[in-house]
Amino acid sequence: MASTGPTIPSNVPSDAPAIGVSATAGASAPGAVSTPSSGEGGSLVEVERVGPVARVWLNRPDVRNAFNDDVIAALTATFEALGAESDLRAIVLGGRGKAFCAGADLAWMRRMAGYSWDENRADAEQLAAMLWTIYACPVPVVGRVHGDCYAGGVGLAAVCDVLVASDAATFCLSEARLGLLPATISPYVIRALGEQASRRYFVTAERFGAAEAHRLGFVHELTSVDELDAAVDQVVAALVVNGPAATRTCKRLVQEIAGQPIAAALRADTARRIADVRASAEGREGVQAFLGKRRPAWLNE
Repeated sequence: MASTGPTIPSNVPSDAPAIGVSATAGASAPGAVSTPSSGEGGSLVEVERVGPVARVWLNRPDVRNAFNDDVIAALTATFEALGAESDLRAIVLGGRGKAFCAGADLAWMRRMAGYSWDENRADAEQLAAMLWTIYACPVPVVGRVHGDCYAGGVGLAAVCDVLVASDAATFCLSEARLGLLPATISPYVIRALGEQASRRYFVTAERFGAAEAHRLGFVHELTSVDELDAAVDQVVAALVVNGPAATRTCKRLVQEIAGQPIAAALRADTARRIADVRASAEGREGVQAFLGKRRPAWLNE
C-alpha cells in the first residue's frame, strides 16, 4: 500500500470517527476520508497562471484534498508540464477549502485493501513518481499549508522548496496508527523534518502544530491564517526578481550538494559550477547590471 496513510491524529481514540468524516462513513477506516461522486467539484487539480507564476490547487475540498490514484496522476502530469515551461519562475502548491491535504482517500484505501503485493508496489511507485516529479521540478515550489497536513500530505509539503504555513496548520505522520509506515514519503520528510524529529513522529504518530513544525525547520515561514496569502506572495516576489536560470540552478545545487563530504571532488565540482555561471549570458548580464546600477534585462522581459 502506498504511504499516503491514514489521516487519524494520534490523540483521537481508535474507535472515534475521524475528523471531517461522519461516523457512518468513517467507521470502517478511522482517519480516512471518502471520495465525492464523479463530476463533483470540477478538476481534481486546478492551475492558475499569472505571468511567471503558476498556482496549483488540490481541488477536493469536501474530502480535505485527500489523495487517490487519480489525484496522484493529475499532480504528476501537472508538474511535468509546468517544469517544461521555460518562462515560469515560481509555482505555489496549495489546497482548496479548509485543509492542505488530509492523507489517503477512504475509497482508495478500501480498494487497496484487496490488492496483491505486486499491485501495492505498482501503486506505491506511482506515488513515488509524483513526489519525485515535484521535488525535481526545475521551478522552485512554494507550499501553502493550512488546516490538516497528514500522512501523504506531509510528504507533499516536504517536496516543496519553501514552506509557508498558517498557525492553524496541523501535521501528523499517522501511518503507524493503522499498522503502516510512511515509506514512500520518508526520503523527503526525513530530509526536511530532520532525522531526530522523524524518529519521534514516525513511530508515535503524534500530531504537532505549525509552531513546532517551524521550530524544527520544516516550515520556513509561520503566519496567521489571515496573512497566509500575503506571506506566500512575499516569497514569490523574492523569487521572480532573481535570475531565472540562476534560481533553477540554485535549487538543483542544494539538492545535489547536500550531504556530500567536502572532499576534493566536491570542491572541484563547485568551482566548475560557478565558472559556468559566471561565463553564461545571464551571469554576465547580472554582474554588469549590478555594476552599472541598472535593472538586469530579465526584469524587463
